[in-house]
Amino acid sequence: MQKVQITPFRPIYPSPAALITSVDGDGKANIVTLGECFNISIARPVIVGIAIRTATYSHGLIRRQGEFTINLPTADLLEKVDGIGSVSGRDCDKFERFGLTPLPARQVAPPLIAECPLNVECKVLGEQEVGDHQLFLGQVLVEHVDADRLDEAGKPDPRKLDMLIYAANNYFAAGGWLGTHGFTRR
Repeated sequence: MQKVQITPFRPIYPSPAALITSVDGDGKANIVTLGECFNISIARPVIVGIAIRTATYSHGLIRRQGEFTINLPTADLLEKVDGIGSVSGRDCDKFERFGLTPLPARQVAPPLIAECPLNVECKVLGEQEVGDHQLFLGQVLVEHVDADRLDEAGKPDPRKLDMLIYAANNYFAAGGWLGTHGFTRR
């Protein structure tokens, strides 16, 4: 197969199409859609990263308040996810405009999104300018999962999450299960 050199743009994919919530100083919530959401440390402590353009309203809220939640939507929320990423929270209440339900978080001020089966509460540990985005490192304080999306061991079951993913400026629903980590060692 012949390889062709192209101009890089989001070369590592897929990633989740995540909904990130933040709040202003008065507790008014905002939501932003991000494709730049990822695991950094998977245990002791669990740390995630989000990368966001500094011009966004959410960037300023997260920087000032030092907290955010990550909410992973299902594929059936696609129109809402895309719409949220297409308007600014400076101009509207995105929960109201897109018909989503805020739920109180346990340890942070930004709310969870009830319609998302997986929600993660994060406290900002640090930030760094990285190219055209600001990288926020968030320590995971609490993870919430809809009870009907758990497996028999009480862990999130990706086969039940109906994950919405983002790749090369396109949305996709996650495909089917192929194997469990370490299956080749059997």
